[in-house]
Amino acid sequence: MKIKVINGPNLNLLGIREIAIYGKQNYAALKQCISDYAQMHGVEVEIFQSNSEGAIVDAIQDCLGNFDAIIINPASYTHTSIAILDALKAVALPAVEVHLSDVDNREDFRKISYAGMACCQRFAGMGFDGYLRAIDFLIGQAAR
Repeated sequence: MKIKVINGPNLNLLGIREIAIYGKQNYAALKQCISDYAQMHGVEVEIFQSNSEGAIVDAIQDCLGNFDAIIINPASYTHTSIAILDALKAVALPAVEVHLSDVDNREDFRKISYAGMACCQRFAGMGFDGYLRAIDFLIGQAAR
């Protein structure tokens, strides 16, 4: 199984930004955690991060014919980007939405997820473990 992990704006600043919400571990630690877990489970992952909505749309489109599934943390674009929703719908790959924080218990505007409308599962508020649960979920779906 080959999974593209797509991360949105400001995730490159993990360990620096809002530590009370996102923790002290940095983005390099997140990438290492995902890569190590995927390798232990025989899954190939490619990890991508951008602060640009268009680059995220391009990354989603590039998954078509190249990946079996997508794990996406659109970050703040979750609540604003119909373009990301449309890209996920267009490629029609199994997609799982992940958020490090518990977005449902934050500001009201964070309760709307456009990207999530094209995802088959969501993990939020679990920190790095949300990505690992997403990998497990996709492995389980592929085994069906």
